[in-house]
Amino acid sequence: MSFRLILTGAPGAGKGTQATAVSQELGIPAISTGEIFRAEIAEKSDIGLEAQRYISEGNLVPDSVTNEIVRRRLAQADATNGFLLDGYPRTLEQIDALDQMLADKGEQIDAMIEISIADEEVSHRLLKRAEIEGRADDTPDVIAHRVAVYHEATEPIVGAYRNRNKLITVDGMGTIEEVRARIVSAVKDHLGLK
Repeated sequence: MSFRLILTGAPGAGKGTQATAVSQELGIPAISTGEIFRAEIAEKSDIGLEAQRYISEGNLVPDSVTNEIVRRRLAQADATNGFLLDGYPRTLEQIDALDQMLADKGEQIDAMIEISIADEEVSHRLLKRAEIEGRADDTPDVIAHRVAVYHEATEPIVGAYRNRNKLITVDGMGTIEEVRARIVSAVKDHLGLK
């Protein structure tokens, strides 16, 4: 069985942790756009050098570059039978590009998984992480701003998949194992699998 999934969640929702655990459980690669960028930049590939130029100038990497990096990654052999995307798509234009990449292969996204936790819990987790990791810049005001930016940027993307009946919202509270089990169960239910 193949799964073509997108994972989203607020900062501190446990997205990175769950991406790894869920991808292992479902037998598909977890693909983080941040990791792809770092790998392409380290390899000094044409697209990596182009991305580095924007990043070093403090600018966002344009959709055209991000889309090409994702297209190349999804063309790799390990993604043939599915993937779990983390950090992409981030714009409506990227959704259109992803749709086209997959349509060219006769495929489509099966679902977007949203790990849901209350904003107060996000603040609590990020403040705790800041304390543990010694991040002085993660103050309550900065965290509140990050959460507001997340909601503003993500709502159109989440809404697009909700409108397609492809949104799965999973309670992000509990142990890593509990949340992972909820995600895997919800994906299988959504796709009509036992």
